Amino acid sequence: MVKAYSQEHTYKHPWERVTSASWRKFAEPENKRTLSHILQVDTLNHKLEPESGKLYTTRAVTIHAPGPWFLRKIVGQDICHCVESTVVDAKTRSMQLATKNISLQKYIEVEEKIRYDPHPDNPNEWTICRQETSIRIKPLSTLASMAEKIEQKCVEKFQQNSAKGREVMERMCKYLEAESSSRGISV
Repeated sequence: MVKAYSQEHTYKHPWERVTSASWRKFAEPENKRTLSHILQVDTLNHKLEPESGKLYTTRAVTIHAPGPWFLRKIVGQDICHCVESTVVDAKTRSMQLATKNISLQKYIEVEEKIRYDPHPDNPNEWTICRQETSIRIKPLSTLASMAEKIEQKCVEKFQQNSAKGREVMERMCKYLEAESSSRGISV
């Protein structure tokens, strides 16, 4: 069984500011408190394609293992390693992130896709964020009857963490707006 959900959020900030906030959201100390499920983020590689102007980045993200405490107890692991692949196309003003877990895969598969684009109603001032997440608990003989309930708990936790992420993004956008205003730069 797979639990999937999608959500949209409109940031009332320009695309350039929202995407800048996305890159910086894990670095600020206050954000680290809000996003306490994120333990570490490391850039593995990045490449700028001169012809297309696209930036490709891969990051390793270490998080507290998703799901209820008893699931972590059963699998014997409190952390989960993920890979985040990002493509930024400055020409079309699009940023796409895809994140998957690479550890705990024999128990759970989580895939999250986020896309930031200029909002169609106000493309120069607003940004639309579309997020799709799928969670699949792999049935174990001991967990088969509980898989659906565990998936639902995982979805609820991911939705809570998504709300925290939006809160951090809004805070970062306001910070960047204030920073650029004080320097006379528009970001």
